[in-house]
Amino acid sequence: MTGPFDPVDRVVEVVEIAIDQVTTVTPTEATATVRCMVGPVRLGARFDRIRDSRAAVDLELTQILAYRRPVEELDPVHTALVTLRGTGVRHLTSSTRGTGWQVVRGTNPPPQEPTAAP
Repeated sequence: MTGPFDPVDRVVEVVEIAIDQVTTVTPTEATATVRCMVGPVRLGARFDRIRDSRAAVDLELTQILAYRRPVEELDPVHTALVTLRGTGVRHLTSSTRGTGWQVVRGTNPPPQEPTAAP
């Protein structure tokens, strides 16, 4: 070991969102109405897994709009309109009575270091 153990550096925050409605904007971008299932989920979160699917995805959460206002994070059970960018957008689907909501799993970005005041 080269230095002291810092548990903050080792913590991975798993997050999940459930997709209600999705609109594909481009092959690498989609907007979706989602509910945070495990979180809070923050801007910059990376999603790499769709529950019950083997589809390969690598999506970044680039925008969260709650009540039509941009926010930095979305707490569990809250709903928002989000923008996801990356590969695998085509695998995202809107919910139906037969399929239910599609759950996407990933991790939050590492916490930001506080900046020193000038």
